[in-house]
Amino acid sequence: MNAQMAYLIGMILGNGEVQRKEDTTTITIELPHKNLRDDEGREVSVYVKSSLADIRCVVEPLIGHSLPIVQGKRVTQISFTKPNADYTMREIMRFIGNGVHHSTMTMNSELFSLSNDEKKELLRGIADVTGYIRRSNMAYGQEGFHRVYIEIPGNWQMVIDISNMLKSLDIPVQTIDFGHPNFRDSNLKMYNQGKPYYWKKEHQVKICANEFMPIGFNILHKQRALEKYSEELLEYLDENKTHKFYWEKTIRRREHKPIHPMENDESLPAVIRGKHYDSWTDLARDLGYGE
Repeated sequence: MNAQMAYLIGMILGNGEVQRKEDTTTITIELPHKNLRDDEGREVSVYVKSSLADIRCVVEPLIGHSLPIVQGKRVTQISFTKPNADYTMREIMRFIGNGVHHSTMTMNSELFSLSNDEKKELLRGIADVTGYIRRSNMAYGQEGFHRVYIEIPGNWQMVIDISNMLKSLDIPVQTIDFGHPNFRDSNLKMYNQGKPYYWKKEHQVKICANEFMPIGFNILHKQRALEKYSEELLEYLDENKTHKFYWEKTIRRREHKPIHPMENDESLPAVIRGKHYDSWTDLARDLGYGE
């Protein structure tokens, strides 16, 4: 493993898809343009395009040929194909748990033994394809409390793996917005409107902007926003207040949250199925993110 491979693995884990054929495997990675323009009105696709040169320098030596790129208005797609027997491809598949979609991939346990620099590259790869920082990401509407969001559709274990890898680098998660009925439909409003699965949304791991600086982005407009909002956060908040893990803070629990009928849904991991949660911290602890 090296830093370049760690970054590529991160991109695949974050937003990759695998197509296996008899003799070859194709991996496609998407870089969404969640907003067409950034907070300063600049066109996002232009900055993604300018960032691709750096990404090519990382990925192309690993795959041994030019990296095909297709850029659309809402998403940029990169893909490559290699023989199944190719060493690099076999290693990639091993490190992503042989998953075929980012929603079903898992981090091989060896990834937690990487050097700190390699872990940062892996997390940067994830963040480049599924991380966001915008002014609207402020916590509690508090001025300057800017955060990075890492969005993870459906993959419960990936939420915990990312959180634990951040922990290993002494980077605390500020909060996790789980796609769980107790948090995405806590008052049963949508359930009572005949939408029992409304809560099935992406998970969001949220990290204070200044805490995410050691990771950063290779995507230019994201990195520029991170630097700006990190600096702005430190004008309003003492960094000692952001550098706390949830078990080092007073935990807020919402009392009298109603029992949601979908707490027993089969799609929930067995370890949390049938349980009621008043705080995301209890759910995170049950899944493996804790002291």
